[in-house]
Amino acid sequence: MNTDNPAPSSTRPSLLRNWLSLTGLVIVIGSLFSFVLLVLLDTMAHSSNPYIGLLTYIIAPGFLILGLLLTTVGALRERKKLGTSAGILPKVVVDLSRPQDRRKMIIFVAASVVFLLLSAVGSYQTYHYSESVQFCGQACHTVMQPELVTYQHGSHARVACVQCHIGPGAEWFVKAKISGTYQLYAVAFNKYPRPVPTPIKNLRPAQETCEQCHWPKKFVGNLDKTYNYFLGDETNTPFSVRLTMKVGGGDPTHGPVGGIHWHMNVGNKVEYIATDPARQKIPWVRVTDSQGVVTEYRTRSYTNSVDEKIVRKVDCMDCHNRPAHTYQSPNDAVNLQISLGRIDRSLRWIKTNAVFTLTRKYPNETAALQGIATHLAEQYPNEPRIQPVIDVVQQIYKDNFFPEMNASWEKYPNNIGHKDWPGCFRCHDGQHKSADGKRSIKASDCNTCHTILTQGSGADLDLLSPNGQKFKHPGDAVDGACNDCHTGGL
Repeated sequence: MNTDNPAPSSTRPSLLRNWLSLTGLVIVIGSLFSFVLLVLLDTMAHSSNPYIGLLTYIIAPGFLILGLLLTTVGALRERKKLGTSAGILPKVVVDLSRPQDRRKMIIFVAASVVFLLLSAVGSYQTYHYSESVQFCGQACHTVMQPELVTYQHGSHARVACVQCHIGPGAEWFVKAKISGTYQLYAVAFNKYPRPVPTPIKNLRPAQETCEQCHWPKKFVGNLDKTYNYFLGDETNTPFSVRLTMKVGGGDPTHGPVGGIHWHMNVGNKVEYIATDPARQKIPWVRVTDSQGVVTEYRTRSYTNSVDEKIVRKVDCMDCHNRPAHTYQSPNDAVNLQISLGRIDRSLRWIKTNAVFTLTRKYPNETAALQGIATHLAEQYPNEPRIQPVIDVVQQIYKDNFFPEMNASWEKYPNNIGHKDWPGCFRCHDGQHKSADGKRSIKASDCNTCHTILTQGSGADLDLLSPNGQKFKHPGDAVDGACNDCHTGGL
C-alpha cells in the first residue's frame, strides 16, 4: 500500500487571494454578524433607542458596503494582473488525514470563533454604550453640552436619557429611528439650531414616561418648604419665606381632593389651547370635573372657535416641564451659594455684584470667566476673600450659561411656580372667565396653593402662623405678576 500523501491538485489562482479583497471579506463577515446581532438586541430590548437604529440600519450596512467595495476592487486589480486564467475562488481540497490540513483547519476554526466572539461582545457593548448618558451627551453630540450639564445637576440625574425621551412601544420605536437619522444629519452638516429647542410637540405623554415610576394617584398632602433669599443691598440682607405647599391629590380614594395635584387627570380633566410654541400663552381652558360637568374659560380677547385638534390635555409635563434639564437664574443661583456659605455674605454688595457679572452678555465662555474675574477683583481690590467667590460665580456661569449654543435659563421657560416665568399664572390670572361671566379661574391668591407660615429675617422667622400670613414683599409693595419684575437679576 502506498502511504505517501497524495499530490495536491493543480488549481487556478484566485482573484480574491490578495490583501485588499481578504480585508473586504473580513469586514463583510463582521458587519453581517453585527447587523444580525444588533437587530436581535433591538427587537428584544424593553425600550427603543434611536442611536441603535443608526448603528443597525446605517453604520453596519455602511461597513458591509465598504467591505464589498474593497473585495471588488481587490478582485479587479488581481484580474488585471493575472488575466483570464484566474478564477473567483480557488479550488479548496481539505484532507484531514494530512497533519498540515488538520492544523490549518484547527487554526481556521479557532480564529473564526474568536472573531465572532469579539464581534458579538463588541456589538453588545456598543449597543449598551449607545444607550448611556455619556453617548447621548458627549460622544457624537457636543451640541448637547447644555443639556448634559444641566441634566447632571438635575433631580433625574440617575435616569437614562432614553427612558424619558423614547420609552417603550412600537410606534415610538419607528419615530425614534426617524428622529435619530435626522439628528445624525443635523450634527454632521451643522444644521442644528442654537439653542436646541425643547421637544415640546414630539415629547411622549407623561402617562407613558413619568408615570412608569411616579404614582399619579398617590396623595401627597402638604409639604414644608423654605426659600432663602438675599436682598440686593449693601449688607445682603437675608429674607426667607417658609410655607406649606398644598400639593394634595386628585384621587378621592387616596386622600382629600384638592391642592396643586388636583389638576392631574385622575378625577378631573383639564384641557387648554396654547397660542405659542412654548405654551406660555393660554387663552382657553376647559375643565371636566369628576361628575362630568364641563366648564369652559377664556380670556376676553380670545374669540376663536375651538379646534379640537389643537386642544391639549394637561399632564405632568405642563407644569413640570423642566424635570431633568433645569437651569438656575443668576439671582437664584447666587442666593443658593450665599445660603450655603460659599459666597461670603459679609462682603458689601456681593449679591448685587455677583448677579451683575452673570447677567452681562459674553461672546464665549472664556471671555465670560475672564470678565467675571476682572469685574469682581476690581470691585474688591486687595481683598483675599474674593478669590473663592470668583471661583463660585464662574462655576455658576459654567453650569447655567452656554454662549456658543446661545443657551441659558432665559431660553427655556420653567412652569414650576410663578416667580421668573408666568407658570401658574398662565391660567390663574383672573382673566379667564366662563361663558356666563359668573365664574373665573382663581386669580393670584397666595393661599390657594400654599400657606405662608413665616417670612422675613431674624426674629421674624420665629413668628409662626398656622393660619397663614399675607405675603410681605421686601421693600415697597408691588402689583402685578412676579415675573413682571423678576427677570433673573432680581
